[in-house]
Amino acid sequence: MTSTAAEPTSARRGGGRRLVDRVARVRELGIVVALGALFAVTGAANPSFLSYGSIRDILLNSAIVALLAVGQTLVVITRNVDLSVSSVVGLSAFGGALVLADHPGVPVPLVIAGCVALGAACGAVNGLLVGAARVPALVATLGTLYAFRGIDYAWAGGRQVNAADMPEGFLALGTRSVLGVPLPALIALAVLLAVGWMLRNLRSGRELYAIGSSPEAAVLAGIRVRRRVLTAFVANGALAGLAGVMWAARFGTVDATVATGKELDVIAAVVVGGVAIFGGSGTVYGAALGAVLLASITSALAVLRVDALAQTAINGALLLAAIVLDRLLALRVAAALRRRRSP
Repeated sequence: MTSTAAEPTSARRGGGRRLVDRVARVRELGIVVALGALFAVTGAANPSFLSYGSIRDILLNSAIVALLAVGQTLVVITRNVDLSVSSVVGLSAFGGALVLADHPGVPVPLVIAGCVALGAACGAVNGLLVGAARVPALVATLGTLYAFRGIDYAWAGGRQVNAADMPEGFLALGTRSVLGVPLPALIALAVLLAVGWMLRNLRSGRELYAIGSSPEAAVLAGIRVRRRVLTAFVANGALAGLAGVMWAARFGTVDATVATGKELDVIAAVVVGGVAIFGGSGTVYGAALGAVLLASITSALAVLRVDALAQTAINGALLLAAIVLDRLLALRVAAALRRRRSP
C-alpha cells in the first residue's frame, strides 16, 4: 500500500523536474534562434558581418563576459548576486600584470594561479558576509565592489602597465588561436562544460538549485546552506580572477579602471540567458549564450552604424524583456506543477 502510494508521488516529482528542464531548453533554444536571426539579418545588410574576422572578434569580446557569467550563475541560482566581479577582475588583472612587469622571471602559470587565488579570496570575503554574517548579497557585494576597487586604486597609485612590459608568452594567451578559434573562447568553453557537468551531475551542484528554490526547505533537508553559498561565491571569485588574467592578456594595457561597470553586462547575460534572478533555475549554458547574444548585438549595431546610446537602450530593453519572460515562465511552470500534484 505504501509503495503504491509512493510511486505516483515519485512520478509527479520526476515529471516536475522534466518540466523545468524542458523550459530551460526552450529558453536556450530561443537564444540560438535569436542569434541565427541576428546573423542572417545583419549579414544580409552587411556581408562583412559574417566574415571570419568579425566572428572572431565576437568570440573574443564575449569570452570574458561568458566566463564571468558562468561564475555569476553559481551565485544567482542560490538566490544571491555578486556585484563585485568587475572590481575583482580589475584587481587580479592589475596584480598579475604588475608582477609580470616588475618580476620578468616569474613563471606565467604561477602568476595565473596567483590571480585565481586572489579572486577566490575576494569571493570568500563575499561568501562570509552573505553566508555567515547574513548580510543581503546586494548590499554586501555593492560594498565590496567599491572596497576592492579602492584597493586596486591604492595599489596602482596611478601607474599603468603596458603590453611592452609583459612577456610575449603571456600576451599570447589573449591573441593566440587553435584551429581558428581564439584561445580565450576555448578557455571559457572548457570552464563552461566543466561547471555545467558539475551542476547537473554532482550532488553539490543540485544542492545549489535546492537552496535557490527554497533556502528554508534546503536547511530542513540537511543541506549545509552557508557552506554551499560560500563555495558558490569562492568559485565565482576564482573565475573572476581567471577573467582578470584573460583581460590583461587580451588588451595588454592595464590600470586601476579595468572592467569598471562590467558587472552590469555579466548580470544582463545571466538574466537574458534564462537564469532566474530569484534563484533555483537556469543553466550556465544559457548564461554563456546570453553573453554571446549581447556581444553579437553590440557588434551588429556597430556594423549597422547605430548610435552607441541606442545600443545601450536596446541592451536595456532586452534585459527587461528577459526578466518579464522569466517571470511569466516561472508562473506558468508553478501552475503546471500544482496541477500535476493535485490528485
